[in-house]
This record gives sequence, C-alpha cells and structure tokens, in this order.
Amino acid sequence: MSAWDAWIGRAAAQSDTLDPALARRWCAAFDLDAPVGGVMPQGIHFCLCTPEAAQAALGEDGHPARDDSAASFFPPIPLPRRMWAASDITFLSPLAIGVRIERISRIVSIAEKDGSSGRLGFVEVEHVTRADDVEAVREVQTLVYRAALPADAPLSPPAPGEGGFDPAHWDAHRCITPDPRLLFRFSALTFNTHRIHYDAPYARDVERYRGIVVHGPLMASLLLQMAARELGENTLTRLAFRAISPAIAGEPLHLVMRRGEGGIEMGAFASDGRQTLKADAATSPG
Repeated sequence: MSAWDAWIGRAAAQSDTLDPALARRWCAAFDLDAPVGGVMPQGIHFCLCTPEAAQAALGEDGHPARDDSAASFFPPIPLPRRMWAASDITFLSPLAIGVRIERISRIVSIAEKDGSSGRLGFVEVEHVTRADDVEAVREVQTLVYRAALPADAPLSPPAPGEGGFDPAHWDAHRCITPDPRLLFRFSALTFNTHRIHYDAPYARDVERYRGIVVHGPLMASLLLQMAARELGENTLTRLAFRAISPAIAGEPLHLVMRRGEGGIEMGAFASDGRQTLKADAATSPG
C-alpha cells in the first residue's frame, strides 16, 4: 500500500458560469474575434472552475498548500516542485457563453517512482465538466512532483543551441513569441498563481529555470487554435498533450501540425529544434 492510497477516489465539486466578461478576456488574450453565435473555441475549459484557495492557504510556490487533512484534495507528497506534465482531453460538446458549469474532479491514481533526476510523485486527476447538465469535456490530467534542487543546479533548459527548427515536414506551422504579458494574462484567466509563470527570481533561484516558464495548457490552447484555423472550430474530439521540455517566455516557439495514418500529430518546438510539447489529436470519423 502507498502512504497516499486514502486520497485515491477523493472528489471535489465546483460550479461556474461561462460569462461574457470571461469570454471577452479570453479572446483578447489570444487576439481572437468574438465567437459567432456565442460558441467558444476549444480550450476555454482551462479557465473554468479554477482554484479558489484563500491567499492564506497558498504554499510558497503559489499553489494551494497540501496537508494530510480531509480538506486537502491533493496528497501532501513531500516533493515541492510541481509540474502539469500531461493531459488527455475528450471534447464531447461545445461550450457556449452563458452556460452553467459544473465540474467534478477525482483523484484517479497516485504513484511514486525513482527517475534520473531523483524521486518523483505522479498524481492523475479526472475532471468531468458539464454545461447546463450536458457532459462537455472529460480530461485526465497528470501532475508530477519533484524534489527541490540545490542552489547551484544548472539552469533548465539549456540556452538555445546553434540548430534550427525546420517546419518542412509539417502541414501547418506558426511561429510566435509568448511574452510575459501573455503568460500573466493566462495565469489570471486560469487563476494560476504558480510563481514559475511570472516571478523570474523565484523561477531562476528556487526552481532553477532559465526564465519564466510558458504554461503547458497555454501551449495546448495555441495548438487548439491552430487546429481550429486548419480544420474548423470545435472540430477536434480529442487532444492529448505531454510536456517534453520547458518553454521560456520571450523566446520563439514553433507550433506545428500534420495529419498521419494514426491521426493528427501536433507539437511545439524551440528555435533550435528542442521539442517542448508533444500532442496528438483526433476528429470525428468522416
């Protein structure tokens, strides 16, 4: 038995409304026009039912503190560095402005492993989002907890090398530079106070990143917008993404997509060809 088995199956319920103000702010952050007919693009669910921990309940990193009480949704795994490592998202029904949102989150699994960088803790969480009592999004999110690093640990990722990214083998390509303003807006939209996304001294001196880190779901949102431009709005039925390497704000980020026999492959790459996010997507047959 694991010390954290009591957390498996623990559930939490939240409610929200996809109101017009949130929709406007989300569109503004991504330079998108207001949606036709009020149906929002895919990815808006990241901004619904966000964490609502009181300021006094936040940990040093900005995430809600974890303890062994019944009120702590996440287990107090004694590894301080948290990362959103992956998500597998099923899109069942589009989300429209004005709908009433209910989300049930449940701890699916907890595991501890030894990795090349030391002890790791993995927590899988299932989020089921309903809009006006209709199931709209089902997501299984994987969080990874890692040990603290010494103050002299090398900064991650390494500085860009001399290589370059070649988009020739991809069907669609877009290069953007996510700057601190976009990261700040996305943190605000998702009520994410993890300091690696806006506090450069903390990101560098405590978690040993070379700069502030682009959110995984922010990159996923940008890939969803690429899919919408290429395939049509709300066309994807599934998106699974996995963080490969940190993307740093202020540096070029190459977003790509191509069709293959197994479905749709997507990804994000740094300017020197280092992959930061890997994703697979699917559409309805026919």
